[in-house]
Amino acid sequence: MGCSGWWLLWTACLGNSVLQHNAVRVTVRESSMEAIQGDSVVLPCSFFTMIPLSRLSIIWTLAPLSDPDSPSQVIVYDQGQVIESPAFTGRVGFTGVPWSADVILNDSRVSDSGIYRCVVSNPPEVGDPGIGELSLSVLAPPSLPVCLWEGDTEAGGSVTLSCAVAEGVPTPEMRWEKLEPEKISLPLNMESDMSGSIQMANISAQTSGIYRCSVSNVLGTQNCYINLSVWSPPDDSPGILQGVLLTLSMALVLLALLVLVLWLHRTGQERKMRSPREQEEEEECYNEIRYTPSLIKRSFV
Repeated sequence: MGCSGWWLLWTACLGNSVLQHNAVRVTVRESSMEAIQGDSVVLPCSFFTMIPLSRLSIIWTLAPLSDPDSPSQVIVYDQGQVIESPAFTGRVGFTGVPWSADVILNDSRVSDSGIYRCVVSNPPEVGDPGIGELSLSVLAPPSLPVCLWEGDTEAGGSVTLSCAVAEGVPTPEMRWEKLEPEKISLPLNMESDMSGSIQMANISAQTSGIYRCSVSNVLGTQNCYINLSVWSPPDDSPGILQGVLLTLSMALVLLALLVLVLWLHRTGQERKMRSPREQEEEEECYNEIRYTPSLIKRSFV
């Protein structure tokens, strides 16, 4: 190969090296991060460019865990202007533009979890924009669960106790227990990640008691309760019927005695209310003795 060939090869390599050197380089210092719901978190993104920053553009996007194929803009810096997404208005902001692409996210929410992408371009910088990615997980304690029951609470019936929690990251662990008269763990049928139930068949008076559903993760525990009362119908045995008849008989006897006492009391009151003359006449009437003389004639022969 002649000198001209070597010159062309060296020129191409130098041009390629210059192009690679002039492309914007983006560095993300953390590939994955965690935050607790309500806290603030800084999403890091630094870049390097050889061109003045008069036309710098920084775009942050989020691909949420609920829909990773539909990313949306979070915040944009374009030639000195900052534009916030309506979903993040008042909660997100750059910390050091134009020298840094870091953003701070305030009042973090579970819905903020997902893949964040930092895209930096600086025309007339050649090459593709620099891109950095990081994942954010926003943790949340369990919300207050809701306990419900349905079924027939008469002895011999069937009852279902259900428990559901609306929020919790990581997914809360659920547990059902009977607290009285002694604590007993109960088998749980998980209907989804956030709800579960227990079924009880052929219940009896011993089934009555206080039941507790507990949901917990690394950030805390929440509980809800159900006070279950099993109703037993009365026994129609002959002994109970005899007891009822005996009770009715005694009640009738007591009623008769009460009527007699009231009658005697009323009679005594009436006698006290008579005048002294009436009482004397009554006594004379009782004390008077009358004799009817009879003449007996006898003949003696």
